[in-house]
Amino acid sequence: MKNNIWAKTILATYKYLDTFADSIDKLVEKQALNSFYYVSASKIDNSVMAVSNRIIDLMERKKKLINYKVAIGQALETIDSQLAEILVERYMDNDPSEDIAKRHNLAMRTYFRRLLRAEELFMTAMERKGYSEERLYNDLKNEQIVMDVYHNFLLKKILKVILKV
Repeated sequence: MKNNIWAKTILATYKYLDTFADSIDKLVEKQALNSFYYVSASKIDNSVMAVSNRIIDLMERKKKLINYKVAIGQALETIDSQLAEILVERYMDNDPSEDIAKRHNLAMRTYFRRLLRAEELFMTAMERKGYSEERLYNDLKNEQIVMDVYHNFLLKKILKVILKV
């Protein structure tokens, strides 16, 4: 069985990716407009090259986020439509499990088995697109909100293991 924490994380943050990208646009604009007034201990930080590099770094972050959004959408399209719907309802819409199970005419045990299967198929589809768990971590480790969601899911998993013992 795969570790589905990254699947849960990127699905749960999917609807916020546009907001993150918009925030980066505002940071770029702020960097460009305020570069003349930027104060630092080092005058090198305010050089045209330094400001340009900060803007380029921000644009690279935005590009990664947009690429993730596209990859997530494509990965969802490759799995069974009912399983994709369950993922969307659970992680993107944040619907309660009981409501999703009723909506799909599923017993709760069946719902949880399908949810687990959907997460595994989704991660397999993401891996086929080149987004392994290692790459997800390396690309997103500096995106604090994404990492907060990841650590929340990780903590839930750890607590579940501890409480079963």
